[in-house]
Amino acid sequence: MLRIYVDGEFFDQANAKVSVFDHGLLYGDGVFEGIRFYDWPRLSSWKSTWSGFEESARSICLDIPLSRQEMDEALLETIRQNDLRDGYVRLIVTRGVGNLGLNPAQCKRPEHHHHRHDHRALSGGTLRRGLTVVTVPTRRMGAATLNPAIKSLNYLNNVLARIEANLSNADEALMLRRRWQYRASAPPTMCSS
Repeated sequence: MLRIYVDGEFFDQANAKVSVFDHGLLYGDGVFEGIRFYDWPRLSSWKSTWSGFEESARSICLDIPLSRQEMDEALLETIRQNDLRDGYVRLIVTRGVGNLGLNPAQCKRPEHHHHRHDHRALSGGTLRRGLTVVTVPTRRMGAATLNPAIKSLNYLNNVLARIEANLSNADEALMLRRRWQYRASAPPTMCSS
């Protein structure tokens, strides 16, 4: 049974709850980071992605409610609680509970969650035959709409692309950009200072 970390406590999967008034659920108001690990206890990918996680949160004026050391400890305990050697843990920080209004100032404190998922490598059959990929009509969001460097909880365009791949019986979707130029570093937001 999966053990999920929610705001400092571990719960069995069936008992891990997020409020229906959490702005992450209501508006996608939060950030995430996925950490893959192989041959536990090596977590090399986490060390290299922490700065991106911090930058995503800073870009939407969201405080991460734990220090780096506290986040490390919670991540490691999530892995231990789930008795993993290889796997994937998704860290999520949301704005927290508010009301149905968009104003994030109504949320009293950010919430954080660690979800563990099984890591499944490509099967031998897929490796032999290769992946099928389809170019889908759904486009990537442009940098003028939402900075693509922010790993926000708003992934609806990616979900739509996945649906289109499923409808085409394809393994993966290839999303094209609109006519915007890719920039290695997107312009800073008002919260990036």
